[in-house]
Parts: sequence; structure tokens; C-alpha cells
Amino acid sequence: MPAPERLPAPGVTGQGDMEELLAKGELTVVGRIREASNAVLLCTVTHDGASTDCVYKPVKGERPLWDFPDGSLAQREVAAYLVSEATGWGLVPATVLRDGPYGEGMVQQWIEARQPQDDPPEGGLLALVDGEEAGEGWKPVAFAEVGEGRTALLVHADDPRLRRLSVLDAVINNGDRKGGHLLPAPDGRIYGIDHGVTFHTEDKLRTLLWGWAGEPLTEEARLALTALTAELAEGAPLATRLAELITAAELAAVRERVAHMLRTGRHPQPSGQWPAIPWPPV
Repeated sequence: MPAPERLPAPGVTGQGDMEELLAKGELTVVGRIREASNAVLLCTVTHDGASTDCVYKPVKGERPLWDFPDGSLAQREVAAYLVSEATGWGLVPATVLRDGPYGEGMVQQWIEARQPQDDPPEGGLLALVDGEEAGEGWKPVAFAEVGEGRTALLVHADDPRLRRLSVLDAVINNGDRKGGHLLPAPDGRIYGIDHGVTFHTEDKLRTLLWGWAGEPLTEEARLALTALTAELAEGAPLATRLAELITAAELAAVRERVAHMLRTGRHPQPSGQWPAIPWPPV
């Protein structure tokens, strides 16, 4: 299943233009997303007649995390976007690091996700099902307590778009892939957001997309990881940019994770050293 074309914002003709709009445009704060654990501001950004909605996460609004003492969550969000772009899959909305009304922060294109009622029942991404079998078109994740002593099987769609995201998450060592971080967009893509807790040197992978754990990688994934290996080589533009956003040890760990996946040819499995499922899962 080839990735669909991204729909540009009015006045924006390509991904480079979107990055320029986000990086150079005038930011106007519209409101705050209060459900977030850190400061997340909904903004509009305008530049040379083009405009779009975006999310601005100022570094000053980040809560310190004991296990991510270096850099900022904003820098990690930008690094995740750059790695996503290097795969050719376009799994993360355009993201830049820039100054804003409340100082330096991450600015990311807003994605207006389809609501559940917009999709047929078989078009969902996550579900709870009775019994011990996921059923056709679904991949099992784990059993979950749903109240009154009853359990249900948590499943996700056996969807190549989600499978690409599971590969990206393994590369960037995503510690927080929740259901609410999956955005099905009108352009047919599924975007991943909220990549602040990524790139740790230790195995921190926590995700709802374990359905392919231990399975062979697709040929598409192997080709993307092979291309990414070249992009991560010392002196390559991606490696040079990542070195400005994450530590040298974290960059080395990215290279090793990519190399390990190519050596084994398989999706990673939970390490057992860290909770494999994020909480809350949505």
C-alpha cells in the first residue's frame, strides 16, 4: 500500500514550503490544549500569503523528566520528524524548532483528524474484543481489564500505515505511543504525534503497536532502514542535524537500533525490562 500524497495547506505547494511557513511565519496564539501534560498552544502561522493552524510547545512549558535530562522534548520532536522524513514515509506532521511568543519551542503542523463517526466500523485503528482471538484484519496487543472482573483483548488494525509507524517507533525508541497519538487524516495518511520521550539510549519502547512483534520486516521496511543507514552515517546531512538535537550517545543508539533491525530482519519484541504498554493507553 503506497503512502497517499499529503494535502498541502492553502498557499503551500510542498513539504519544504510547509517547513518554511512554520519556521518563518508569524505565530498567533489561539488557545491552549489543556489535556496535555506540558504546555501545548494552538496557533495560526502566516507567511507570504500562506497560513495554517499549528501546535506550539515552548521549552519553558516542559515538565522536567528525570530520565531525559539532556536537551529538550521539543528537540526530540523535531528529531523524530527528521527521521520520519528520511524514511520517505512522511509519518510525522511537519515540525520545526524556532522562537515563538514564549521562547524557543517546537512548532508542528496541525492535523485535523477524522472523527470515529467518519469511519465505518471496520475502518478503526484500535478496538477491544471479547474472546482470545483478534479476528481477521486485526493484530492482538494485550488483554485489558474492562471492569466488573471482565477482560477484553486489545487489538489494532493490521494496517500497513500502522506497521510503518511501528518501525519508526522502534528506530526512535518511542516511550509513549498511545492511541491518542495516532491521527487518521483526510488525506488518507495516519500521522503520529507527541514524540517528546524518544531517542533514549536504553530500551524504552512503549507502544500499542506490538501486533507485529517478532515478525519479519516487510521488504518496504528493509529498504527504508537501509536508506536510513546511509542518512545516519557520520557527516551525512541528517546525522549532522540530529547531532544538534540529541546527544552523541543517543545518535549512536539510533544507528545501532537500525543496524539491529536489519541484522535480525524482524520487528522488535518487548524487552521485559520496561512496561511495554503506555499508561493510560489513550
